[in-house]
Amino acid sequence: MLIRDRLAHKRPVFSFEFFPPKNAKGERVLWRSLEQLAPLEPDFVSVTYGAGGSTRTRTVELVGRIKRELGVEPLAHLTCAGSTRDELEAVVERLLEQGIRNILALRGDPPRGQETFEHTPGGFRYASELTAWLRDRWPELCVGGACYPEVHPEAPSGEADLRNLQAKVDAGAEFLISQLFFDNAAYFEFTDRARGAGIEVPIIPGIMPVTNVKQIERFTKMCGATIPKVLHQRLHAIADTKDGYDPQEVFWTGVSYAAHQCRELLDRPPGGPFRRQASTVAGVHFYTLNRSPATRALFEILELARPVR
Repeated sequence: MLIRDRLAHKRPVFSFEFFPPKNAKGERVLWRSLEQLAPLEPDFVSVTYGAGGSTRTRTVELVGRIKRELGVEPLAHLTCAGSTRDELEAVVERLLEQGIRNILALRGDPPRGQETFEHTPGGFRYASELTAWLRDRWPELCVGGACYPEVHPEAPSGEADLRNLQAKVDAGAEFLISQLFFDNAAYFEFTDRARGAGIEVPIIPGIMPVTNVKQIERFTKMCGATIPKVLHQRLHAIADTKDGYDPQEVFWTGVSYAAHQCRELLDRPPGGPFRRQASTVAGVHFYTLNRSPATRALFEILELARPVR
């Protein structure tokens, strides 16, 4: 199943993102999460891809196992970072051998300890270059890209970031998945600007329910997302100055906030302060951090809130 076909015939789509585990214990945790989420029948699951050789291997092995054993469609991440064209070609051929036809083309983050992205000789500088190469070399693939509702941290301006996004779409990206965000207004304003610039491909919002306050503060700093005042106040209202944060209180605060986010994204009526139609929100992509409880709880809340048809 190609994701572009699913997006053309089904709305909303729901998907989950995982990252390759580093050891046997992490692999057990991840696979248990996948088995728990599979009965929810996600439209696809994505698996991230790092610059290191072992991480690449685990990504290929994991997406193949997901497809074979769980019957869920995988979306394999592929990055420019640390790879030559020949190395990337070998990875794609291995994916094709396992029946994987969906790839998320990314530039990739700088390796740990390196502040800026450095082009690998014999590789690609930009996600748009990688996208164009994939679409030209393997026309049977469905290729997606990433976008940043609150602007890529390295972009000099929102306008420059939008031009880079347009380059990805012009190169052949057939859908976009957004970086995580907690302010729906930022997403709606971003999609308005993207549509105004002529970007018409589906833009799937990325949602991460907060389960660890320090962790989410670190993530938002890295990706340029902001924590709205209302969420910040809710989280700090449950802080215990002696013991930090109660994990259960954080869990349910995060799930509740994310559920309201998703409902507004999926159900907001046309009109209002944003120039958009409700159908422009193609679905929701959940960032799981390889654990299922928060995502399962959130998904079940959304299912319970769905109107009876």
